[in-house]
Amino acid sequence: MDFESKANAPTVTDNVEFAQATTTRKPLELLRDTEALLRRPTVATLSPILPPKLSKRLQITSFLADDYFTELTEIDLDNISDFELRPARIFVGLSFIGFGALMILLLLLYLNTLYPEPNTVEQIRQYWYQYIWFVSLGITGMFILGREAMRPMPKRRK
Repeated sequence: MDFESKANAPTVTDNVEFAQATTTRKPLELLRDTEALLRRPTVATLSPILPPKLSKRLQITSFLADDYFTELTEIDLDNISDFELRPARIFVGLSFIGFGALMILLLLLYLNTLYPEPNTVEQIRQYWYQYIWFVSLGITGMFILGREAMRPMPKRRK
């Protein structure tokens, strides 16, 4: 019987060199191409099935998406400053807060209309998981807004 480990035996590993891409593509170009590869076959498949009016609208929307993504690829992400992204970050924070509050409201409406028997404490005890998710979304939005409020503003030239 051989009790020695065969894992210690020397093995030859080949270092395989992978081909490098000759041109680097921008992330927005990758997004445009990937989206088009998914959208075009879907539109081609759905167009014959849909009513003519809806099929025409779908094709027009697909054409507009092509124009939009072509325009989007012209944006140079390296030239966007941190200050220019401030409104988008504020909008995302407000969206998180609003969505969290709306979902808590819908959860309360759902519970009070379909299950009016239990009191508020029992409802929270039974649906605590959903409450935690929605409250966490709101808190995340407040953190995003607080971070933006504490971010230093660039000094303006006179």
